[in-house]
Amino acid sequence: MSADQRPWLAQYPSGIPANVDTEAFTTLKDLVQEAMQKFAKKPAFICMGKQMTYAELDRQSTAFGAYLHYRGLQPGDRVALMMPNLLQYPIALFGLLKAGLVIVNTNPLYTPREMKHQFNDAEVTAVVICENFASSLEEIIGDTKVKTVITTSIGELLGAIKGGITNFVVRNVKKMVPKYNLPGAVTFKKALTEGAGHPLPEFTGKKDDTIALQYTGGTTGVSKGAMLTNGNLVANALQSKAWMTQKLEEGGNKRMLCPLPMYHIFAFTVNAVAIFAHGVCNVLITNPRDLSTIVDAFKDNKIGGMTGVNTLFNGLINHGPFKALDFRHLEITVGGGMAVQRPVAEAWQKLTGVPLSEGYGLTESSPSACMNPLNENLRIGTIGVPLPSTLMRVWNEEENRVATAEERGEIQIKGPQVMKGYLNRPAETAEVMMDGWLRTGDIGMMSEDGFFRIVDRKKDMILVSGFNVFPNEVEDVIAAHPKVLEVAAIGIPSEKSGEVVKVFVVKKDKSLTEAEVIEYARENLTGYKVPKTVEFREDLPKSNVGKIIRRHLREE
Repeated sequence: MSADQRPWLAQYPSGIPANVDTEAFTTLKDLVQEAMQKFAKKPAFICMGKQMTYAELDRQSTAFGAYLHYRGLQPGDRVALMMPNLLQYPIALFGLLKAGLVIVNTNPLYTPREMKHQFNDAEVTAVVICENFASSLEEIIGDTKVKTVITTSIGELLGAIKGGITNFVVRNVKKMVPKYNLPGAVTFKKALTEGAGHPLPEFTGKKDDTIALQYTGGTTGVSKGAMLTNGNLVANALQSKAWMTQKLEEGGNKRMLCPLPMYHIFAFTVNAVAIFAHGVCNVLITNPRDLSTIVDAFKDNKIGGMTGVNTLFNGLINHGPFKALDFRHLEITVGGGMAVQRPVAEAWQKLTGVPLSEGYGLTESSPSACMNPLNENLRIGTIGVPLPSTLMRVWNEEENRVATAEERGEIQIKGPQVMKGYLNRPAETAEVMMDGWLRTGDIGMMSEDGFFRIVDRKKDMILVSGFNVFPNEVEDVIAAHPKVLEVAAIGIPSEKSGEVVKVFVVKKDKSLTEAEVIEYARENLTGYKVPKTVEFREDLPKSNVGKIIRRHLREE
């Protein structure tokens, strides 16, 4: 990539290369294996006060991979990981990589309907699931290809005393584990114990092998699996590592706070992979809604960096105990997953003394494509400049050309982190790929010196606290209600979550109430997809061919 393709190169933070060596590692396994050996004695992850070193993680992930091989799983088989941030997650993640298995990150809060769709679409044959969500798996497992189930508990790896107390509270006091029956399921600890007694054959992968199916709605339609390869994830990890070197010392003693769930593409690549490969310990937050756990993490650790979404940062700057903390060790704060609001960014920097640097990307780009500098050179209100080895452009679709500076158009991305395509969906893949460029569906502008800014969204996707909600899915669920004639879903602004879902409904039965609609949605959709408001209409705006025009509803 030459400098003339990157006229804004001079704006790059000092010491950041224009390119990274994406050929340095053939597979993601190679990258993480090097880190395990290089930083063997250092802590890799901390969860609820329990620490795990790189060496311990190396040993336990090998045992976990060996167990799955012993159970008959072969390289290329798909395994779903369904849990919040626990030590079990990186063990399972790296065990899958070592065994040549494909990672299918799955939101543990999915309803049985959502779970069934993803498992069948990905042809999942094994699941690692936190017991809190096992009752949902029980409902649909008979309709899937799942043969191997490994359950785990919140306290399983926290030690006998602390783990026992944690599980007692979760199960018996908070009543967070519904009863379930999954014959043949084994516990995570048993899998580790049995796996330690079996060999794990050496698996040699290829750069173009799909190693993760990360589900997203893309531009439209049902959730589909973005095929992320070794090459994609190695590149994005190295790109992120290069960016972090501005502030975060490789193998240093400061720690990175990880409040976002690692099944989400942002924390998956940045925390579970890039930060890990950087030799920096991740402090895992299991329930980020409990802000006291974040406060405690800051008190107990030298937190040098933190990733998060706008809603979390907003909650923290308005949380008394957090405002009273000492932020002397904090050097990096990265916001992604949703737009960072200017008032939040300004208040965060005033409180902590550290800029809140906004990044940008999509599941389809593994996800990071663009990032603000991690210092005073950042520009609030922009998504920064492209990462090393990444090209971005603004495309004028009407005139089929690259837009000039400050001209609006679709933001498009080209780089080694762009996905292979959508699983079993060549038509949808063709819609978002154009001569190697990923069409993001976001409307933006680029300044003369190369800072990008998003000004609008072309697609109908709704972004709730960094999670994608696709109107088609919400509409399909609510349309199945016997009292609903027509329905349209849109996103409306929310100070708390960026956007929330609102639905417009035409009644088939006049007795239908807002409460009925919301309750029906809650039974079939994850919480963040459930409409917050329902507006009843006599009719909905339609095109001349009868298609509901959501844009008109948004404009109202």
